[in-house]
Amino acid sequence: MASREPSWWDKQGDLIMRRPFNEWTFTHMNWLMPTERVARGATHLPLRADNRPLPVRYTFSGHEHTLAELHRRTFTTAFVVLHRGVIVHETYPGAFTGPRTRMQLFSLSKSVTSILVGIALDEGLIGSEKDQITDYRPDFLGTAYEGNTIAELLDMTTGVGDLETWEVPDSGIKRFEQTIMGGGDIADVVRAATRTAPAGERFNYSTFDTQMLGWVLEAATGQSLASYASTRLWQKLGCDRDAYYWLTRGRPRTAIGGGSLNATARDVARIGLLMAGDGVAGGEQIVSRDWVRRSRGNDKPQLAVGSLGPSGYDHYGYANQWWTLGSEHSGAFTGLGVHGQYLYVYPDAEVVIVKCSAWPTQDDARRDAETVAALRSVADHLARTR
Repeated sequence: MASREPSWWDKQGDLIMRRPFNEWTFTHMNWLMPTERVARGATHLPLRADNRPLPVRYTFSGHEHTLAELHRRTFTTAFVVLHRGVIVHETYPGAFTGPRTRMQLFSLSKSVTSILVGIALDEGLIGSEKDQITDYRPDFLGTAYEGNTIAELLDMTTGVGDLETWEVPDSGIKRFEQTIMGGGDIADVVRAATRTAPAGERFNYSTFDTQMLGWVLEAATGQSLASYASTRLWQKLGCDRDAYYWLTRGRPRTAIGGGSLNATARDVARIGLLMAGDGVAGGEQIVSRDWVRRSRGNDKPQLAVGSLGPSGYDHYGYANQWWTLGSEHSGAFTGLGVHGQYLYVYPDAEVVIVKCSAWPTQDDARRDAETVAALRSVADHLARTR
């Protein structure tokens, strides 16, 4: 069969993510894709606000910068800072953003999926992290995922799949994206992934792993990702607005557990408060303290800060679908999404920071390092505040 030239339809993902369009698309994904609502509850728990300027300067690459410069240099669209549960600074530099705007969170969604798995384990709906994937999804028997455990999905050590790179046209992640946008069953793309390392030996950042995790969760709970997130998380957090997952265009339509959650920056901050507070929100233990502590890091050498290899930047480690920053950052950890989405949690200082962005590219090592330096400076400044 003769090959065809890529069409506009094949390149939708590239167009959606290109500046300056992405400032609009990242806040209007429900205009572009099918969606499923994550309903908030009848009880709203407002976040107390004491919004004020933050006279913080940070040093990056030998130069001092202000937060205004950070926002300009890293295309910030929303920036919300909480200290001791209070919004102390909030700004929306994005052209289409505000407190009620729902942001495309990309892979920050992975950290939410992890919380939901922790809740399902607490409820006994998932038996154990040591359970095999195929205990819940027997249709993956005979694929590279046969024999892998839920724990390996959580730490991205399955050994399945290639290096996740957006620049290679025929990479697994690009085929995944094109199938999401253009139709077809993404399960077929995931089933085609090959084993590239023994299970448990090395870290390989993988949206496929989190997609499997979301499918395991749905099979175990008998609910869609959006439905379970609503009853077990969104309603209990007293969120401002409904969130939503966008779904694949092809049928069976499915949420992307590793990248399709959209929510307001304030509601993302509520997730950070949950993690900073050892899994407690509104006086209720939503997810176990042990699960939250697991997300702050572990003793696996292949997941230590600086040891992730080509799948991660040197200043990160990994644990439980969260990026860890180690003792140099006093145990802070963060959820991350491409194009500059951050949920930075510094439990010891009771600081939570949400930064949404519209970078020109999916990944940018320099902008990431600058952002981490700035967030650390904000956290340190607040830690000194009494």
